[in-house]
Parts: sequence; C-alpha cells; structure tokens
Amino acid sequence: MSEKKRDYEIGYGKPPKGRPFQKGQSGNPRAPRGQNGFAALLAAELDQRVTITINGRRRRMTNREAIVAQMVDKSTRADLRAIKMLADMQKEAEAKAGTAAPEPTQSTTPGKLAAEDREVVELFVARLRQQIAAEAAEAAAADRQL
Repeated sequence: MSEKKRDYEIGYGKPPKGRPFQKGQSGNPRAPRGQNGFAALLAAELDQRVTITINGRRRRMTNREAIVAQMVDKSTRADLRAIKMLADMQKEAEAKAGTAAPEPTQSTTPGKLAAEDREVVELFVARLRQQIAAEAAEAAAADRQL
C-alpha cells in the first residue's frame, strides 16, 4: 500500500502515523483473556470443589483445603516429611502475608552483642584473667620453694 499524505485529524479510520496503539496497549482490549499456562490450570484444579469424608461425615471443600487438611493430619501422626513441608509452607505463607516472625535482634545474633551483654562478657573475661594470673603466681611461688 502506498504511503499517502494525510492532512487531517486522527480519528475513525484515520490512525496516527507513528504508532497505532497507545503505549502498553495493543489489539482488542475487549477480547476475552485466555487462561493458558500451567499456573492457570493448577489454580483452576486447586479451586475445584470435592466431597471428602472426615470422621464418617461428608464435607465439601476445595482441593486446596483438602491438601492442607491432609498435610496437617499426617503431621499430627509424626510423619517427619509432612511436618517439614507444613512448616515450610507456613513460613512461606507468613512471609507473603507479612506476619513472619521478626528478624533476630542484635543480642541474639551471633557475633554481635548488645551493650549489656558485652559488659557481662568483659567482666567474665577480667575475672578469668585474674584467676589465671593468681594460679600462675602460685605456680611460680611453688617453683621457687623447690
């Protein structure tokens, strides 16, 4: 198609020359968005409702809820793998929700002591040095007597 000189306003049937769509938008914005991909399929299956029997009673819940209930049930029976997986899942969920346990403070971090803790350690070291010096003086006095 040949390029024609257009000396009119942009409008219906008269697209802008530089770019036909606004930045970040292309195609038909009213078209239905397809849910392709593994993540969408997995989410759809996990949100599907199933009927399960717990303690002789039938309950309806999603597959996601059933998986969590089964993990908790196995972990209460001392299944170590289930306990580890459940703990990891809980940490991840808390991290995403922002309710995770706070990071350790300076007093609990190895290598870094709070001022009060440092004072106690320094007093302990000073007492040990005095005890070692006293024992060395006793040993030296015993050597002189021999």
